[in-house]
Amino acid sequence: MQVKRFFAADMRQAMKLVRDELGADAAIIGNRRIAGGVELTAALDYKLSALAPRVPNMELEDELRKTQSRIVTAQAELSLRSEGESDKATNRQLFAGLPLTAAEPLVEPTYTEPARPAPAPAATGGVDPRAFDSMRFELNSLRELMEVQLGSLAWNQLQGSRPAQANLWRRLQRIGLSGPLSRDLLAMISDIDEPRQAWRMLLAHLARMIATPEIEPLEEGGVIAMVGPAGMGKTTTLAKLAARYVLKYGAQNIALVSMDSYRIGAQEQLKTLGRILNVPVTHVDPGQSLVQALEPLLRKRVVLIDTAGLQASDPALRMQLESLAGRGIKSKNYLVLATTSQKQVLTAAYHSYKRCGLAGCILTKLDETASLGEVLSLAISHELPVAYLTDGPRIPDDLHLPRRHQLVSRAVSVQMQEEPSEEAMADMFADIYHSPTKQVG
Repeated sequence: MQVKRFFAADMRQAMKLVRDELGADAAIIGNRRIAGGVELTAALDYKLSALAPRVPNMELEDELRKTQSRIVTAQAELSLRSEGESDKATNRQLFAGLPLTAAEPLVEPTYTEPARPAPAPAATGGVDPRAFDSMRFELNSLRELMEVQLGSLAWNQLQGSRPAQANLWRRLQRIGLSGPLSRDLLAMISDIDEPRQAWRMLLAHLARMIATPEIEPLEEGGVIAMVGPAGMGKTTTLAKLAARYVLKYGAQNIALVSMDSYRIGAQEQLKTLGRILNVPVTHVDPGQSLVQALEPLLRKRVVLIDTAGLQASDPALRMQLESLAGRGIKSKNYLVLATTSQKQVLTAAYHSYKRCGLAGCILTKLDETASLGEVLSLAISHELPVAYLTDGPRIPDDLHLPRRHQLVSRAVSVQMQEEPSEEAMADMFADIYHSPTKQVG
């Protein structure tokens, strides 16, 4: 038997290292938290039968629900203990029946609900928070191990029982669509057996799920703000929007506002643009009232605001978003997303900037992207209308109104050429099990 230790920043990365090094047949026989991440102990040719029998695949869904129910119960108990309502002994009882290795994730553990002890007449002291941190880590590790294992089993079961649908899953993964969105799309064509027709209907449903504004934002007018992290293309997009409006309606009824006092040269860029287009440019310094700055511009039909791309932890970002969300502004805020960004970056951007109230999103750098599925999944799952697309540096020629079917066609044309690996498909199914609705196949 070959035994090896693996170190990674989180459980998912550690599991991937195990699969790459020892293969899918490796068993996790131990895990613990270390400084900077986690440590997994894995074994090859491990005698699983000595631990527990395997659960048939047909009981996969039921087993997951049972295990997650126990995790929820354990977390609730842990929350009660953190408020001083019990002691460490009960916490040790709580986890006594839960396995913490991936060798036994599919076996229902023998679990007896411990009798809750009578509350002590008076609290004698606090509970060590490090004990709770350790318990939370073990719970999260157990959940992640369960999700990875169940995802792999579910994917293998689907390939064996429904190979045609498994092929559709692979094609959607090549586009880059998220697992939950792929699941919803496949549910819509469950009654279609012919592969080509099923694929065409999948793409048609995907196009219908992409929302676009009924009226172009520039035509509707008002205060329009570009928000998003640094490097997404906010200033360039604003320049394209301003040029598009000036070419169509003239420079009399449009104004530009810059809230970016942090990036070197940001204000100079807008000043130069304003001189070229003969459009007034107003700069708003940190702490200055945005309402007062916009008051002289209210007669303009369109006011375009360029904001600073700040980190989520920066207090200045909170102040900026609160200013845009103020009642006196009535700003329509559009999240600018570069299609070249990773899924984690896109998700973090949405959660950081949704506080200001988002009217939609603008997708940039389509000419540089290798996948559109990630950004389309985000826009669909969070119901963000796609207002504009940009696919080059030319102002304003490379700014376009979105056409849903063309966007889907473009997503298919830039899809990955190689088939997704078995590990990637298993990870996608693990993400589905992590989502609220866990129906696959």
